[in-house]
Parts: sequence; structure tokens; C-alpha cells
Amino acid sequence: GWIFWRVMAGGRRSGDRKRQVIFFILCVCVCQSGAETLRYSLAEEMERDSFVANIADDLGVAPSQLAARKARVVSEGNEQLFRLNQNTGVLTAKESLDREEICPQSNTCTLFFKIFFENPLQLIRGEVEVRDVNDNSPVFPEKEMVLEILETASPGSRFPLESAQDKDVGSNGLQNYSLGSNSHFSLALGTGKDGVKYAELVLERQLDREEQRELNLLLTATDGGSPPRSGTAQIRIVVVDANDNIPVFGREVYEVRLAENSPPEQLVVRVTAADPDEGSYGKVRYAFTQTSERSRQLFELNPATGEIRVSGNLDFEEAKNHKMVVKATDGGGLSALCKVHVEVLDVNDNAPEIALTSLTASIPEDAPPRTVVALFSVRDRDSGDNGRTECAIEGDLPFSLTPTFDNYYELRTNAALDRERTAEYNITVTATDWGTTRLSSRESIFVQISDVNDNPPEFTQKVYTMPVTENNSPMLRIGSVNATDADTGKNARVNYALVRQEGKEQPDVSVNSENGDVYILRPLDYEELRAFEVAVRATDRGSPPLSAQAVLRVLVRDENDNAPVVLHPPPESSAVAGELVPRWAPAGYLVAKVVAVDADAGQNAWLSYELAKATEPGLFRVGLHSGEVRTARAVSERDAPRQRLVVLVRDRGQPPRSATATLGIALVDGFSEAHLRVSEEVLAAEPDGPLTLYLIVCLSCVSALFLATAVAAVVVKVRHARRSEAETLPTFPKSATESNAGSLPRSYVYDVCFTAGTVNSEFRFLRPLFPCFPAGLPPAPGEQRSSVCSQEAANLGEEGD
Repeated sequence: GWIFWRVMAGGRRSGDRKRQVIFFILCVCVCQSGAETLRYSLAEEMERDSFVANIADDLGVAPSQLAARKARVVSEGNEQLFRLNQNTGVLTAKESLDREEICPQSNTCTLFFKIFFENPLQLIRGEVEVRDVNDNSPVFPEKEMVLEILETASPGSRFPLESAQDKDVGSNGLQNYSLGSNSHFSLALGTGKDGVKYAELVLERQLDREEQRELNLLLTATDGGSPPRSGTAQIRIVVVDANDNIPVFGREVYEVRLAENSPPEQLVVRVTAADPDEGSYGKVRYAFTQTSERSRQLFELNPATGEIRVSGNLDFEEAKNHKMVVKATDGGGLSALCKVHVEVLDVNDNAPEIALTSLTASIPEDAPPRTVVALFSVRDRDSGDNGRTECAIEGDLPFSLTPTFDNYYELRTNAALDRERTAEYNITVTATDWGTTRLSSRESIFVQISDVNDNPPEFTQKVYTMPVTENNSPMLRIGSVNATDADTGKNARVNYALVRQEGKEQPDVSVNSENGDVYILRPLDYEELRAFEVAVRATDRGSPPLSAQAVLRVLVRDENDNAPVVLHPPPESSAVAGELVPRWAPAGYLVAKVVAVDADAGQNAWLSYELAKATEPGLFRVGLHSGEVRTARAVSERDAPRQRLVVLVRDRGQPPRSATATLGIALVDGFSEAHLRVSEEVLAAEPDGPLTLYLIVCLSCVSALFLATAVAAVVVKVRHARRSEAETLPTFPKSATESNAGSLPRSYVYDVCFTAGTVNSEFRFLRPLFPCFPAGLPPAPGEQRSSVCSQEAANLGEEGD
């Protein structure tokens, strides 16, 4: 480098440019081939901008040339550790250098850098060795090391220790260990294959845990720096126990005085055995040994604490003293014994004892007073007043106690019993002694009262009303009766039956003997029987049996099962010889009145009338509710002389039933016999059609039905006369006026009287003729009527006379 700069200077002075270039190339080649690396050293932890070297002096270059050629320093790596001052040529450290941080785990630490020049380009290598200083003390991994050593460990035993670490190197690194003064351990040093020093504890004298449980030692590590640095760590020696001591009781004999009434869990005494060993060897467990079974039952020993507590009932009368032996054993199997003597003190601790000798578990409720129920005795094991007893019954009960002999008592009844009021008694007998602190005991005697059949059955209702619709199916259930009995068992089981009455027919109803269900045996007819009553008897199964009665009333509901019956015109009358209507009759002229009745009741008996068929449909009309047949218009000469009307009578039942009535009407100018004869000849000349035959058949059927109804009514009337509880049958309207009921009992008939041998005849209106009711049909409510037909016949006979 020095040659290079000298050549450059000579070239400038001579001014010979050519020679300057030749010498420059020659010098560059010489410098590149033979240049050496610049080496420096620097102690670590120097301050910032500490001096490293003067590059200008080392290179023999004027400082001005550094700035002219733009000299700069570049460190290897990303961090620039050095700075070059171009004005002075001094190389300094930018920051304080820490060798342990820059070069960890390394004995030498060298930093490399390069210096660059321009005009011309030139590169110079350099390195700085960072010298170690003793700035780190030895450090142990743990501030405290714990060693557990058995107290039985033999002298000479070695125990390795954790090594200290020192970041410094060389003589500044770890050099020596030392141990604090003690009487049991020494320190042995060694060097490993890697050159690291280590230390071991050596046991010099045997340990005794009972003498000293723990030892605390101070271990010091020292380096070779100047001045030297050191680090310390605590060594805690835990002496592990060995079972070399037996348990020792505080006393050989424990004497205790205890009252016999001591409650369970009461503390008697606590035995204690000490064992100086540690861990399981020092834990003592207690147990009974050489102790009777009875004492084991009366006393309980806690194996961990040595507490002896009462576990049974002490009794001075049974045993006055109890002797026990307690064994204490440590975890290593070593044991010791002690004795416990318990003296029992007598107190009034025995309550009276009740012993039941005889008991009648169940007595009948009709048992007489003073009946013996139970026999028991009372005993108190104490003596004197403590053994004297007295007995009493708690509560107000129909029982009493009677003393007999030798502390025996009888339990007797002192009043009448009623099972239905109280079925059982729980009698508490209390026995008390006469001690200062009075003790008592109780005994419960359960007495059950057996049932006697002293209660008859009771119906839930006095009268049971059950409806049924007529024409019912046989064996139809319509309801049930129910009776209860306050007794129990078979005395409370109730059977049901109908009460038969002398002279009366068997009713059409039946009662199930087990559950009281009521059945209708056969179909009923409202027109024959509207209601009836029977008596039902409920009988229990006691001995003797008791019974009660109730009334069963059956109401028959009406059903539309009867068609209307036409009373007028009579079904057997001929439609040819009917009503006479003069040809001068105006509109509204009353021709006749159709009268019909219906044996049903209510809406089923409401009748309506309508014209079903007529020879001249527009000539006549029929009242809807009255049944009156009137002319709808004035009769004319063109109308046929013979008119035939069919009137339909219908009730309002569901479904409705109906009947027809046929009226024959003759239109006449006068009431002469010749006219009638001519009219009859004209009528006879008319051929009979099939309609006439049908009408005759219908009239015959209606007549037969009417006669059958009359006969049935007579029969029913006779039957009802024999019954005392006869019911009235359906009531038919009694008024002749038109009503909403539709059934009008009256009609108007006309008689034509002719005088023999003359053509002049007499026509007269008779008073209304009451219809003939069958003998079996009853009068309307409040109406007294014997025989309408017979009365009318008599009146007619008087008039004819």
C-alpha cells in the first residue's frame, strides 16, 4: 500500500501521464498479490465510539485522500459495527460490544470488515478480535438444590450436584467450587471429558433424622478473572426417616370413671403414643387387643386419633368395670401396649319396659264394656323408687287400665264401640318410674274393631224416576238404583230385588240383584200404561240381614204408533147414502163435519184435515183443523147430483200417520121420495168402477180397526178397574169448537124423514149427535161422562115418541 501511494505521488510530480499509468497498473498488481489483512483487537464492553485503529496511519495515506477517494468501511453481516472517520482516518466501534452476545459458546470472537476506495477502486480486508473481560459471574441453574438422603446412608456416599455456568471463557470462566462449613459433608471436584468442572457431595458422618431433619449448605462457584467473580446456591439436605423408633404411650394405664347413662359418641378417653420417626414410620394406628367382645361392642376406638367413645348402652347392673388393652403400631410394624380401665357409675338410666303378654287383635263393635283387650307387664331394672312404675293411657279413648298383680295390667273397654265411627284404635300406654329424674317408655297397642251388621243399606234417593219410550225393545236397561251400607265386608254387600205385592200382577220391570240395573222386560204401550211404580228392596248379606226400600217410578213416553181413527162418518156407513145438499146452497154452506181422534198424546195427537179426492174438486173444501166440509162455491145446475169426497186425516207425529174418511153427498132440489128414487135409479144405472170396490174395502178395514180398538179399550178398562194404581189414558178434546189440537169430537148429522104414501116429505135438522166413544176410552180430565151413545139414543127415542 505504501508503494502504491509513493508511485502515485511520483507520477503527479513528473507530470508524465504515460509513466503514471504504467506504474499504477504495476503497483495494483503488486498490491493485489502481496497485500496482508489488517488485524486489530478490542476489549468487550468498551464505550460507544471507542477507538479501534487509525487506518490512515496504518495504510500510510493522508487523511485527505480518504475523503477524496470516498473510503468507507463495511462489516460482514447485516449489522454495521464499525465507523470510519474520513477526515481523520480513525476506525471506531459504533456501539459497545458484548462478546457473549456476539459470539456465544465460543472461546474466540473475531469480527470481519472491508474498506472500499474509489478512483481507483481498491478493497482492503480487516478483522477485529473482541477480547473477553470478566464481566459475568458463575450462575447455578437453581438457586436451591434439594437432596433427599436416607438417614441410614453410609459415610462415603457421593451425591452429584448441579454445575454452575459462566459465559466468560478462558481464565475468566469457571475455575473452582467451595462448600460451606459443616460436620457431615465435604466437596469433591472433578473435570469431565469436555473440560467442564463438576462437584459432588461426599457424606463424611452418618445422618440422624431424629437429631436433625434438614441441613442447609452453601455451594460457591468461582471463576479465574481479576478480580474473580463467584455465584452461590443453597443445598437443602432432607434427611429421609428410617423406622428406628417404636411408639411410646404417655401412660401405661388409663383409668376412667363413666356414668352408665353416657350417650353414644361420648368421649371416654384419648390414648396417645408418640413415634419420633417421620412419614409412615411415624404414623401410629390404634386398635383393641386382648379385649372382650362385649367391651368392643360398648366402646369404639378411633384407629387414627386414639379416641375411645361410647358406642353402646352401658349398664351398671350388667357390668361395673370394663378393662381394655390398646395397641399402637407405626407404619414400620413396631408397636406398644397400654391398658384402659373404665369404672361404670350407677344412675337411674333404665326406663320401664313394657312387655305385651296377650292381645286381642280384633274385638266386635257390640262388645260390652269391661271387655279385656290386652294383658301386659311393666318391669324396671333399677331398684328402689327408680324401679317403681305407674301406667296411663294417652288421649280420651274408650279404654282403661286395671292393675292386677306383679306389675301386670289389663286393658279393658269402658264404653260402647262403633266401628262406623272409629274402625281402629292406636292406644299408647306410657309407663313412668319414680326416680329423681323420671324415665318413661311408651308402647302402642293396635286394636281393630270388627264389624257387626248394625246398619241397613241406604238408597241414594227415596224415589227413582226413569223414563222409557213406548214400544221399547225387550230387556232394555233404563237406569240403575244404588244403595250403600256403612258396614264392611259381607255386611256391606247389597243385593237388589223388587218387592212383590199381594194381589198385583208381576210388573214389567226387573232389577239386577248385583248392581241395581233396571230393565224393562217387554215393550210398553203408552196408550195402555202411562206410568207405574214398584218398590225396590236393598238387602245386605249380614246375619241377620238388614234391608231398605225405595220407590221406582217408570214414566212411559208417547210414540206416534197410533193412526187417527175416524169417528164420523162411521167407517161402516155407505158412501152412497150420504149428506144432502140443496142446489141453492151458497158458498160456505156446512155440508158435514169429519170427526177423528188419535190415541196418542201431545203433538202425536194433533190432527189436520185435507181434501184428498173429490168428484168436483172445486166445489167443496175442508177446514184444516175443524174437519168441517163446506161448499167452496155456490152449487150450480151443472154439478153432478152425486158427489163423493175422500178426506185425509193426518197427525203431526214423526213419522206422521193418517186415515181417510169417505163422504157421499147428494145434490137435491127438494126432499121428495120420487126425487130420491130417480136419483137412486140414476145412480144405480151408473156402472160400478173399481174405485167403489176399493172404497168398500177401505171402509171395511177402518170399521174392523175401530171395532178392534173398542174391544181393546174395553179390555184395558176392565184390567185397570182391577188395579188400585190405575193411570188415566190419553185425553181427547171435549170441546166441539175448532182447536189447534185438530181433533174435534163432535159432528153434525142430518136425518131425513119420509111419510109413507106421500111424496111430501118432512126435512128437519137434528141437534148435533155426539160421537160414540169406545167403552175403554176415558173422558177428558175433569169431565164426567157415562155413555154418550146411550144418552143420545135415549134422547132420540124420546123425540121420536
